[in-house]
Amino acid sequence: MSDSKAARKAGASERSSMANQFRRWWRRRQRGTAEEPQPPYRETGDGKPRRLGVEFEFSGLSLARLSELVPQATGGHSHVVSDYEAEVRDTPWGTFVIELDFAFLKELGRNQADPSVERNSLEELSESLLAAVAKQVVPFEIVTPPIPFDELAVVDQLVAQLRRAGARGTRHSPLYAFGLHLNIELPALDAGTITRYLQAFGLLFDWLRERCHPDFSRRLSPYIEPFPAEYLRHILQADYAPDLDQLIDDYLAHNPTRNRALDMLPTFAHIDDARVRETVKDPRVKARPALHYRLPNCQIDEADWRWRDLWKDWLQIEHLAADPQRLQSMAAAYREAHEGMVGRWVSDWARQSRTWLLDEDALAGR
Repeated sequence: MSDSKAARKAGASERSSMANQFRRWWRRRQRGTAEEPQPPYRETGDGKPRRLGVEFEFSGLSLARLSELVPQATGGHSHVVSDYEAEVRDTPWGTFVIELDFAFLKELGRNQADPSVERNSLEELSESLLAAVAKQVVPFEIVTPPIPFDELAVVDQLVAQLRRAGARGTRHSPLYAFGLHLNIELPALDAGTITRYLQAFGLLFDWLRERCHPDFSRRLSPYIEPFPAEYLRHILQADYAPDLDQLIDDYLAHNPTRNRALDMLPTFAHIDDARVRETVKDPRVKARPALHYRLPNCQIDEADWRWRDLWKDWLQIEHLAADPQRLQSMAAAYREAHEGMVGRWVSDWARQSRTWLLDEDALAGR
C-alpha cells in the first residue's frame, strides 16, 4: 500500500473513531432526560431503527458562520462546495448539508468554483445582483441525514445553537415563507402500510393545519396544499385496499406535483421510479423510503418554539396509522360528516378530529 493510501485510510479510521466517540458522549449526555413521545413502530421490517431527517429554512446567518456552528453541534468537519453550499461530513449520523435554497444560484456557484468553466464579467455581475436579492428572501437550509428516533437530541442542540447565533425564522419578515420539513422513514413499504399513513394524514390534516398555523406568506405559496377532496374521498372508502401499482397510480392521477403538505413522490419514486417519472418530470424529486411532510413554519428565532412539538403532532398520525380499528372508525365518521354538499360546507372537521387524538401518556407509551 502506498504512503498516500495508507494516510487516507488512517484518516478515515480516525474520523470514524471520533464520530463513534461523539455518539457515545451524546447518548451519555441524554441519560436521565424526560422521555419524549415515540411512534408505535420504532424499527423497520428488517429490524433496523427507524430514522428521521429534518430540514430547517431560515435566514440571518452566513454560509461561513453556519460552517462553524453545525460541526459544533454535530461533530464532523465542514467542506465548502461553493459560495452557496457546504457539507458537514463524518458526523455519527452522516452528512449535514447547508445550502442557499435556490437551485439556479447554487448552480452558478458551482460553476464559479470550477476552474474549467469560463465566466465573463456580465455573468459575474448578474450573479452578484442575484445573490444580493436572493439572500434577502431565499432561506439557507440545513438538511440533516436520517437520524434514529432515540438520537434526535442532536437536532435540539443544533436548533439551540442556531437560535443563539441569530437565525431568523418564518415570522421575522412578511417575505419569509420558511418551513420545517420532516422526512419520516416508513416502518414498511407494502401497500397496506402506506395506505394507512395516507388515510391517517388525510383525516388529521385539518387538525394539523390548525396546530401549525402556517404563516400567511406560506399559505400564499403552492407548496403546502392538502390532498384534493376527491382523492381523499377515494382513499377513505371503506373498501379501499389497492396493491402498490394501483396505490401509486391513484396518487399520481390526483397529485402529479411536489406541492403537497405530504409529498409522496419521494416514497413512490423509491418503490417504482419509472412509474413516477413517467408522470412527473421534475428533477427535484429525490427517491427515498420516507414520507416528506412540509406543513409547519420554522420559527427558529422564537424562544417558545420547539421543533419537537411538531414531531409530537406528527406522532398522532403514526399512532392512528398503526391502529386499523380506530382508523376505520374515524374514516366512517369523516364520510358521515362530509356526506352531501351541505355537509362539506358546514363540517368543522378540525374540531371533530380532536376526539380521535391520543393523550400524552398514550403517545409516550405510559
